[in-house]
Amino acid sequence: MKISRSIAFVAAILISSLAHAETKVVYHINEGVQQASRAIGNIRNHLNADPSAKIVVVTHGPGIDFLLEGAENMAGGKFAGPIGELASRGVEFRVCNNTLVSRKIAKEQVVLEAKIVPSGVAEVANLQAKEKYAYLRP
Repeated sequence: MKISRSIAFVAAILISSLAHAETKVVYHINEGVQQASRAIGNIRNHLNADPSAKIVVVTHGPGIDFLLEGAENMAGGKFAGPIGELASRGVEFRVCNNTLVSRKIAKEQVVLEAKIVPSGVAEVANLQAKEKYAYLRP
C-alpha cells in the first residue's frame, strides 16, 4: 500500500508539472525578408493561441535583414511596427554577429529590440539542446 501511495504521489507531481509546462519555441530565420514576413504572421497566430508562449527569433545570413533599421517587407511596409508589437508581447529577437562581421554591417544598424549573439547557428542549437526549445522554421 505504501508503494502505491508513493507512485500516486510521484504521478501527481509529474502531471502537475506537465500541466504548468511553459511552451518555448525558437523561430529560425535565415532566408530573408519573405521568410521573415511569414514568421511574423506565424508568431502572431502562435501568441494569439498561446499568449504565454516563450518565443525567441534567431536570425543569421539573409535572415537578419528584417532586423536592420529601415527594413521593409515585400509590399514596402516597414518591419519596425510588427517587430515592436511582438517585442512588447515578449518575443525576443537575436541577430548573428558572424553575419554582421562577414557582411560588414555595423551593429548600430540592428534595431534596438534585437540582441546580437556570437553565432546564430550556435544560438539555435543551444536553445534546442540546453534550454529545450521546440524548433520552428517558417
